[in-house]
Formats: sequence, structure tokens, C-alpha cells
Amino acid sequence: MTLNPALTALQARLQHTFSDPQLLQRATTHRSFSSDHNERLEFLGDSVLGLSVAGLLYERLRHQPEGDLSRIRANLVRQETLHQLALGLQLPQVLRLGEGEAKSGGHRRPSILADALEALIGAVYLDAGFPAAEALVRRLFSQVEINPQMQAAARDAKTGLQEWLQGRKMKLPAYAVVSTTGAAHQQVFVVECAIAELSRSERGTGASRKHAEQAAAAAMLTYLKAHHP
Repeated sequence: MTLNPALTALQARLQHTFSDPQLLQRATTHRSFSSDHNERLEFLGDSVLGLSVAGLLYERLRHQPEGDLSRIRANLVRQETLHQLALGLQLPQVLRLGEGEAKSGGHRRPSILADALEALIGAVYLDAGFPAAEALVRRLFSQVEINPQMQAAARDAKTGLQEWLQGRKMKLPAYAVVSTTGAAHQQVFVVECAIAELSRSERGTGASRKHAEQAAAAAMLTYLKAHHP
């Protein structure tokens, strides 16, 4: 396929020329626009991003303990940071959204932009492998200040739950989507967070899978702190 001028310009900003241009188009397509959307790429890109940032922190902050590195990484890969990086890539101009989502301001919604950025990382990984995707992540974060003081940033619920469990030598929780309801551009996700060793599960809802996972993790943390201090 031939890319339109907007995607060609995005490719230049990414400093990556796609062997399979369809991956780039899919990465910039929201579920409200087409069934061939970017959510699977987002899922993949989320993991590639986490590993790439972990490697970056391991190199730059050589004397920080594991707990601090985890908190700094959570700070760097949170929605607010990814949203700003997406704006720097001018993603609002290239996103393909359904009419309803576009009219409601979807081109500027932080969650949609952050997810699209992760989808782009996943697309580069599929197109050219991990080294190319890692190089993209490093370029994206080259202008982001990274220092040990970031460890004081507030932890998100999933990171907090992970640290609570690791501190007690317990396995990490399992997250599963229980249901998805609503129109394509106004979906509500219900996610279950389960801890097998405690035979306990909690649920959370949100406008995206990630938000629902955070809500479920927050509910689990609340329970654990009340019943397993």
C-alpha cells in the first residue's frame, strides 16, 4: 500500500521506514474507525516499551536499587508521559477515529494518544524487530529528564500492588477482561485482578483495558491493606 502524506511525514518523525506500511496505518487506527484497529499492537508495544525503558534505566542509573528503578519506570511509561511524547510526534493529526469519537475530542484524548504511541512501538517491533523498536523508544525519551529524584513520583496502583506482593515473596497478579460493553467509541471494560495464593479477586471498570486494570489493582490494594497489614 501507498502511505498518505500525513503518514509519510509521521514515518520521517519516527525515523523508521516501514517495510510493511499497513502496520503504520493500523497503529494509527482507533477501534471506533475500523475493526482493523491498533489495540493488539498497543498490547505488544506496551511490553516492548517496558523492556526498553528498563534497559535504559539500568544503564543510566547504575547505583539505584530495583525498587527505585521500578518506580521510575512507572513514572516514565504512565499515560501523562506518553501523552506528551505523542503530542511531540504530532499524532493527533494522523489518528483515524470514528465520527462519534472524533466529534467528542478523541484526537486530543490522552488515553487514545498514549495507546497509539504504544501501538506505534509495537508496529516497529513487528516490522523490524526489537533493536529498531528499542532505538525508537530511546529517541522518544532522549529529551525526557531521567534522574534518581523521579523515585519520589506517585506510584500507580498496579506498580504498588506488584511491590506489595514482591515484598512478601508472592506471585504477581493475573488480570483478565471480564466484559466489554457499550458502543465502539464509548466502551466500558470490566477487568478482574486475581491473586491465586490468596484465592482473592477484585474487579475494576474503566474506559480502556488499562484503566480498568488500574481500578482493579486499586481495589485489590485496598483489600490487602485492610485484611493483610
